[in-house]
Amino acid sequence: MAKLDDLSRRDVVKMAGAAGVAAAAAKRVQGAPAIQKVKAANNKVQYGVIGTGGRGSYLLKHLRPVDNGRCVAVCDINQSAMDKAAQVIGTNPAKFKDYRELLSQKDVEAVIIATPLYMHFPVTKDALLAGKHVFCEKSLVFKPEEVHELRALANSRPKQVLQVGLQRRYSLFYQTVKNMIQKGMLGNVTHVHAQWHRNPGWVMKQPAGPGNPQNWRLFRQFSGGITAELASHQIDVADWMFGAHPEWVIGVGGLDTHKDGRDIYDNIQLIYVYPGGRKLVYSGISTNAHLPYLGSTRPEFGECIMGTEASVEITVGDGEATMPTALWYKEVKRATFADPKDYEKIEQQDRISVTGLRELAPGKPVTVTVHKADGQTFTIQANHSMTEHQIEWFKAGSALNLIAAQRKPAKPRLAKGKKKATRKVKAKTKRAASTKAATKIASKKKAAKKKVVKKAKRNLKRRR
Repeated sequence: MAKLDDLSRRDVVKMAGAAGVAAAAAKRVQGAPAIQKVKAANNKVQYGVIGTGGRGSYLLKHLRPVDNGRCVAVCDINQSAMDKAAQVIGTNPAKFKDYRELLSQKDVEAVIIATPLYMHFPVTKDALLAGKHVFCEKSLVFKPEEVHELRALANSRPKQVLQVGLQRRYSLFYQTVKNMIQKGMLGNVTHVHAQWHRNPGWVMKQPAGPGNPQNWRLFRQFSGGITAELASHQIDVADWMFGAHPEWVIGVGGLDTHKDGRDIYDNIQLIYVYPGGRKLVYSGISTNAHLPYLGSTRPEFGECIMGTEASVEITVGDGEATMPTALWYKEVKRATFADPKDYEKIEQQDRISVTGLRELAPGKPVTVTVHKADGQTFTIQANHSMTEHQIEWFKAGSALNLIAAQRKPAKPRLAKGKKKATRKVKAKTKRAASTKAATKIASKKKAAKKKVVKKAKRNLKRRR
């Protein structure tokens, strides 16, 4: 583990509550400007990154090829992590251990906040007050009361951008699925199943305990656990696809496997209920990484979005080992005959008889025999342990679907007017055929008569 320098976690928390340099910078700004025109000819947006641990370094790696922005400053209490991040981005950024010093820099127009969750609100608040545009990783706040204060602050500064790092919102795959829903291609979307399974998940770093900043995710005083750190991404997907927010949630969880001193749960199962009875079913565990979607070709996380007309299995991937993937499955519509009158219709239409179909009942073994008009016979064996519901399904589905499958294609029926026209055409054709035949016979008779006359004349000449 890299050695921590001068500032401790407690020092940083104290900084967050102070007005300090951020407040002074906010006074100098006197209102929130839009993105400034950088004086350099390349016109790039100049930004700083606060928090250069795992997530911050990951973002910097992907920001390196972006050509409309330039990282001019980085900040972290861990000198080693900060030095590594500066090397990753490769722009020789200024380095700060106090985020308020970074916010005071006039050349920093925007900041990316990738600190631990409990620091999101204080750093975001100070950045807005300093007149900076903000991209903050999810979740945006740690405590309920922070939501209202941050909303009010952001609304009071309409010229500043406040953006949240929920990656799926920026994926063309998820945007396409949302577009499909809006066009009705999935029908009425009623359920979303989502999971984020890991094995082993978050591991306690040494020295163990909450005093080690690298263990912040494992303790409730700093972390929202699996729900805040992982499920929040997929709860947002359900909100997006449903176009609503959940009304209530029920769940169960436990600390059942990782007995290492942590106090967050290592597994959770949640059901979020949305308006209209729609539901998100969520699973998060730390003992298995299998994903039963997409042909089991992707691990850990993904969603299944289900509607009355189709479903979509989708994952954003990790952007490195696995890429975004989505599969669309259309619902297969099967004919059903739930009304007993339909049984009679099918029997009459196909001129068949069914023995035993109406004798089906729970607990009574019956063989259903179908006798077709052409002499063919086939049977269906009913299970004696069937429930009444299964019997109804059997009657409506199994027997009659088999009957329908063996049915000969019916001749197309014509409308009344078309029938009359068809009869006229047939009669005309018949008359024409008769006329042609009569003409042919008359021609033959005429030819025979000519032949007889010719022969008689020839014989008469010979006698003379």
